[in-house]
Amino acid sequence: MADAGQSATQSNVVGHDDRLRALIEAIAEPCVIVEGTVVGLANAPARRMLGRIEGRDIRLVIRHPQALELILAHRSGSIDVTGVVEPGQSWRLIMRSLWPDAVLLRMIDRSSSVSAEKMRVDFVANASHELRTPLSTVVGYAETLAEETDLPGELRSNFGRTILDEARRMLRIIEDLMSLSRIEADRFLVPNERVQMSEIVTSAVAAQARGKLACEIKVKVDGDLPAIRGDRAQLAQVLDNLISNALRYGCDSAGAPIEIMATKNDDWIIVSVADHGPGIPREHLPRVTERFYRVDAARSRESGGTGLGLAIVKHIIERHKGSLDIRSTVGVGTVVTVRLPIAT
Repeated sequence: MADAGQSATQSNVVGHDDRLRALIEAIAEPCVIVEGTVVGLANAPARRMLGRIEGRDIRLVIRHPQALELILAHRSGSIDVTGVVEPGQSWRLIMRSLWPDAVLLRMIDRSSSVSAEKMRVDFVANASHELRTPLSTVVGYAETLAEETDLPGELRSNFGRTILDEARRMLRIIEDLMSLSRIEADRFLVPNERVQMSEIVTSAVAAQARGKLACEIKVKVDGDLPAIRGDRAQLAQVLDNLISNALRYGCDSAGAPIEIMATKNDDWIIVSVADHGPGIPREHLPRVTERFYRVDAARSRESGGTGLGLAIVKHIIERHKGSLDIRSTVGVGTVVTVRLPIAT
């Protein structure tokens, strides 16, 4: 009886082989037909991903126990699994029964959606933490002021200043979060202003110079820089954030220079901001543009950083079809370089 059943299955497949192949080749994601325990047909995406698998035992192709259990049951169903093809890669396997001993298996790559969901969860958790820390301080000091009527004037004043500083810190975080939200909402809109980066650089330096600076800012801008097509306000935000970061983390000694350059190179405007501070260890460089990522969390908070500045810069540069490069050497300093296409 088993031989007869196998013959019936083979007869089914042989009679419809061309039609079945045409059907699964029309499916965009990797797709195979499993007959018994053997891979009968595989479409082009499946062959590119898994190799020459037709005629092989499915148990040698997919080694995930739960997934194999469903596939070999030859029933319709689905399962989310990780590591079927490569470690850490997430897939949704969808099985559809074709006949008693055969199943159609589709493999949908969910790595991007899983990664996006993890980023969303991490972002909410980080934002909550960043806001909860100053808010706890505000609540604690405010409760003391409300309940203790005989506090010395100097102590009451110190409490008030602390509340004000922490409230301003929360406001900066919220403003940066709103800015990120606006940038992401506009990411598919092509900026259409003609912007002179020389003017942006000059304005950003002038804005920083109005404060008390521990560093000397040196500016070198090539004459007659061509215009770029961009969003003036967002590009000003890029320079403000880069210069603020250089002043915040690169002014370890009085008079240490912050060097800002704007030049033309082929079809690009190149803007760089260099400091001579402590630098960033190599292992941190790939993550410094992540939201709320800090190399030195304590120093960042003490100096008023929100952990969102470079994330904002990255998103703005991506919207402008440019590139962002961050190079740093511990004990030497950091250079952040922005490349923006010249307007045509």
